[in-house]
Amino acid sequence: MKRTNSVSTNEADKKGSIGILGGSFNPVHLGHIFLAEKVLVTLKLERVIFVPAYQSPFKLGEGKECSSNDRLEMLSAAIAGDSRFAIDDCEIKRGGVSYTVDTIEDIIERYMPEGKPVLIIGDDLATDFYKWHEYNRILQLADIVIARRINPPMIECNYPHTYLDNEVMNISSSVVREKINTESDWRSLVPLGVKAIIEDKCLYNYSGQKVIQRGSLETKSEGCTQAVIQRLETAARETLGMERFLHSRNTALLASDMCRRFGLDPAAGYLAGITHDLAKQTENKQLIKIVKNAGIVISALEKEKPNLLHGKAAAVILKERYGITNKDVLEAVACHTSGNQSMGPLAKIIYIADKTESSRNIDPLLREMCLKEKEDLDSILYSVLEKTIGKLQAKKLDLSEDTLLLLNKIKERSN
Repeated sequence: MKRTNSVSTNEADKKGSIGILGGSFNPVHLGHIFLAEKVLVTLKLERVIFVPAYQSPFKLGEGKECSSNDRLEMLSAAIAGDSRFAIDDCEIKRGGVSYTVDTIEDIIERYMPEGKPVLIIGDDLATDFYKWHEYNRILQLADIVIARRINPPMIECNYPHTYLDNEVMNISSSVVREKINTESDWRSLVPLGVKAIIEDKCLYNYSGQKVIQRGSLETKSEGCTQAVIQRLETAARETLGMERFLHSRNTALLASDMCRRFGLDPAAGYLAGITHDLAKQTENKQLIKIVKNAGIVISALEKEKPNLLHGKAAAVILKERYGITNKDVLEAVACHTSGNQSMGPLAKIIYIADKTESSRNIDPLLREMCLKEKEDLDSILYSVLEKTIGKLQAKKLDLSEDTLLLLNKIKERSN
């Protein structure tokens, strides 16, 4: 790196060194990630280290302050799986007011970079850099990179630096917070994992509906957080073929919509829908083993056609491998193949959504029933069951006893 007042970034080469990007990251947003990527690639750095400040200056009016741990969690989610980025919590551990010079010395001692580390600062701070504590010592320890955060022409500074001629993303943490607080369009401004944490923890006065009404009781859906859903959607995408995964996602979307209509938790519907076929492509011997080891009785038809066990096996996997304990979700996944005469509302919705989602070639009138306000859940289920049984009989396939018992029970209830 040339130590001149302003140099073009294509003249800089800090290969093997590290970058230091400090800030409150309250919350971290796409502008932060874009800037870190730009510096890392342009200057050929080995890694960029995010250093969150100890205390966030932002506090929720009547709510709690966004904690240091919340900010660390959001940063971790934002850079998950990318080994080019690191997080250092030295300023948080230090507590109180941290000086940049102390942070740089600490990082040099612990990370032992090959060359001088690069300190990344915004051009909104650059003109006052000489006011920083021991700024001359900072210049001795690190090379300064000034990144554009505002749109005026290049800022001239009377100290050695590299000017990063990056594109300006009109995003700031304060804008994200304000948009969340005013229920405006904020989700496209942050990484997906950060969005999930904000929604799950209701940070920054996020007021998304986390509580649902069932009769006169106010209840929360257990374990149906956005973070859990994202994790399991990734598992489904990696486990299933793309056609099967898209079917699962369409099922999840329809189930979520139907849950809203019938007063159930949409997140629970989505979670059950996205995971209902998680074991669909598991070999028959393994399906039998999974179900047997869980102590579940296998019917004669299931022994003859083990693929019918994929719902029950998926429920076992959800519980044992992913720690899902929500009984409604587990029931819905387990009995989506054959149904069950004692199945609850969510299970009925998943059964319906699996058979009628938008990629299925079905009677349009059947799909329309799922969206009509006047149709009750059992009426829709009865129609779907009749169509399903009719198709199976036309193919001369055996019917599950559970399916027939469910059909008879719904028929009796409708009479």
